This record gives sequence, C-alpha cells and structure tokens, in this order.
Amino acid sequence: MISVLVAEAQPLQRFGFRMLLENTPDTEIVGEAENGAEAVRRITELRPDVVLMDIRMPGVDGIEATRRIVAAGGRSRVLVLTTFDLDRYAFAALRAGASGFLFKDIRPEELLAGIRSVAAGDAVIAPALVRRLLDAFGDQLDDDLGGPVREDPRLEFLTGREREVLVAIGHGLTNGEIAQRFTLSESTVKAHVGRVLAKIGARDRIQAVILAYNLRLTRPV
Repeated sequence: MISVLVAEAQPLQRFGFRMLLENTPDTEIVGEAENGAEAVRRITELRPDVVLMDIRMPGVDGIEATRRIVAAGGRSRVLVLTTFDLDRYAFAALRAGASGFLFKDIRPEELLAGIRSVAAGDAVIAPALVRRLLDAFGDQLDDDLGGPVREDPRLEFLTGREREVLVAIGHGLTNGEIAQRFTLSESTVKAHVGRVLAKIGARDRIQAVILAYNLRLTRPV
C-alpha cells in the first residue's frame, strides 16, 4: 500500500485527490496540508511514501517545502503537480529535490502511474514537458541540436541496451514505459537506468535528458 500526503491549497482539489486515492486499491491518503509549513510538519508525523505537492500555497510554498523535506533526509518522495503557466516553479522544485512533476489536468490513471513510479524510486517527468524543460535549461544546451549524433567518451561505456534506455530517458519516458517499449521487467529497467546515470556521470534524469539532447541522441520536437 502506497501512503500519500496531499499538500494542496485548494479544498476542492484536495477532495478530488482524496476520492481518487481512497478508491484505488494500492494507495491510501494518510493526511492533507493546505500550505508548505503544514506539509513539512505532517510528514514528520505521518512519514508518507509520496507527497503530492502543489506549488503556489500561502506562506511556505511548495518549492521551499520540497527543499525542507528533502533536506530532512526522510523516506518521503515529492511529486510536484503544476499547471501550464507555472513550469518555472516546477523546475525550481526539481532543483530542490522533487522526484518529478506532472500536469494537474492529466488523467487519473496517469497520476496514479506517476505516484507508483515515484514510490518505487523512479523519477517522473511528463513527456509533454520535456521540450519546455529543455527551454528552461537552455543555458546548458548547445545552440545546434541538429545534425548527426555526436561522439562522446561516455557513450563508449554504454551497452547497446543502455544507449537505448538513455534515448528513452531523453524522450521523458518513465521506467514503466521503457519496460513496455523494450519488453523488459521494471526492475531490469531500473537497474539499466542506474547504470546509465552512473556511466554518464549524471546526478539525475534531468541531467540525462540534457546530455541526450546535447549529443543529438534525442531531437527537439
């Protein structure tokens, strides 16, 4: 059972999350918070597996709350939910240590899949946000993303499968989606992802996405 704390400023939105989680066999909502300070306090008490984190909340916002939660070193992982015009805040939350972000208007089954992925130790990046992620980190990207694949010594250490996994990460696929694409178990994919990040020297999936684009393994859409 995946325990979830919902940190959301809007009562109606919290109600919707509660209804969804209470009616899903493998999830349970263990608490709610209407601002970041309350979320940090409640996590200490409840130790949930996943925190659904709103960004714009009164007082302590979702970014600062995420930073405090991650700094505390507990087991809880943060999944940020954002709207189209708040991307810059979501990226700041990722830098603060969030395990991923998704749109608030995604389908319920997509949100549940994201919660499960984060609870399993995966990072979640909505594929539709990858392009804007690259825009946000434009200062880390080369100007010319066209042309042939660039050679890089780090690629030499990757097996054929690991290179395929790196490309899939560049497209924003989750471990579950990569498993489906290559007909692998999720545990096998998780192992591949770990090896890929280690071999290319990436701290997280975000850095892997940037590298995949800089080396032209993945092309802008």
